[in-house]
Amino acid sequence: MDWMKIVSALALIMFIIFLFPRARDMMKNSPKGSSQDWLSFAIPIAAIILFIALLIQLV
Repeated sequence: MDWMKIVSALALIMFIIFLFPRARDMMKNSPKGSSQDWLSFAIPIAAIILFIALLIQLV
């Protein structure tokens, strides 16, 4: 086995070990979105999806 594959696998495992507790803490302590926040997110996403569907139909 190539030594570069072993080093990259070890680096990936170290990233997971170091980042998982921090990500879990961020998820637990993050602010919760209100319905207005979700609506502000959903409208542009729906517009993008409709625009892409229009572009697909035009091809």
